[in-house]
Amino acid sequence: MKRTLLFASVLVAIVGPAAGLAQAQSHDMTFFVTSVGKGNGADLGGLEGADAHCNALAKAAGSKHSNWKAYLSTTLPGGDAGVNARDRIGKGPWYNAKGVMMAKNVDDLHSEHANLTKETLLTEKGEPVKGRGDTPNEHDILTGSDPAGRFSTAGGDTTCGNWTKSGDGSAIVGHSDRQGLKDTWHMKSWNSSHGSRGCSQDQLKASGGAGLTYCFVPN
Repeated sequence: MKRTLLFASVLVAIVGPAAGLAQAQSHDMTFFVTSVGKGNGADLGGLEGADAHCNALAKAAGSKHSNWKAYLSTTLPGGDAGVNARDRIGKGPWYNAKGVMMAKNVDDLHSEHANLTKETLLTEKGEPVKGRGDTPNEHDILTGSDPAGRFSTAGGDTTCGNWTKSGDGSAIVGHSDRQGLKDTWHMKSWNSSHGSRGCSQDQLKASGGAGLTYCFVPN
């Protein structure tokens, strides 16, 4: 009996962590940060081009999903309503490349409870994005959005011409290297930190970016 109990205890000690790891990795990736931009600054070919870029990177990484959407807002001239990034990504929940839940739903994603840190905001390859202290710093992620995930009403160009400009203009970016719930400076900045210096690849690089975007499966 003692030997049986001892064997059972050893088995639990060995299998337990492995089972927990398997459970953590059981969820398909439904969120990632693009590992590379399209190479032409903030000119992503509009929303359609940005979505295609998400899908191409996801496919190359082995994802079975083919309906990826870029987390980007757009504006329309004349004060007309634009497209909200939050309305493009479905209801959630979303998981990163390592099966870690990022957020349960849209409201959770845009709250202080979202699991959005440098350690969880991973690329489709499961790698962290270079941030503060890394070379080069590429933590500026294109969104064109306010903290709630809606198109900006601040005025001026906030989307680099709805993601078609690679010269003059500006786009709202978020930071991918938030350090946790107590990092108040980064509390909401994953999607709305500041405007870019311009729309070209060099201008994005100059302020800590590479033309990267967030990608979601609208489940």
